[in-house]
Amino acid sequence: MIVAGVFSFKGGREYIQDRYPQLLKEIYLTIEAVSAARHITKKSKEKTMRGRMLYNPKALNKTFKKLFGKRGWKAVKVPCEYSRGFYAEGYEPKAANKGAFREMDFVKQKLGVEVQFGKYAFMVYNVCAKMTIFRNQGHIDSGVEIVPVKQFADRMSTGVSYFEQIVWDLQHRGEADIDVPAIILGIDA
Repeated sequence: MIVAGVFSFKGGREYIQDRYPQLLKEIYLTIEAVSAARHITKKSKEKTMRGRMLYNPKALNKTFKKLFGKRGWKAVKVPCEYSRGFYAEGYEPKAANKGAFREMDFVKQKLGVEVQFGKYAFMVYNVCAKMTIFRNQGHIDSGVEIVPVKQFADRMSTGVSYFEQIVWDLQHRGEADIDVPAIILGIDA
């Protein structure tokens, strides 16, 4: 695979290149090591492309996990302890919140990486919420979001988010004090 687009959010490109040049190189090498052609394994059941062979996001994620793992990147989980202090008086939930957590796909030396081949909301959540949470928890100080460019996403199931969407949103949203320096990498086969 190739990196087809790069967007710097909150000075992310400069920040990461200055502090983590070797890790950034590892990320690029990992992307380049993914053989996209091996992941055209999903037969579409959707009306608009029934029977068409598509890229399989689950298989792609599994390959990224394996390749990042070989380079020493590890997933990090943060347990969630939900407060009961916000329920309405007299309301008592039946289900316990045990075992709830947030997870970052890959972390190494305070650099976080998320690979997203899912729905649009997850892509924005990763950069605008999850990276901030993991920074506040002391696990990262910057992040990289890896997403398909539109041309690649069009060869997956409908609804897969893509690079051009998040770039537009981040440009029009602007930056906030709580945001984490990040690089958005748009990848293609």
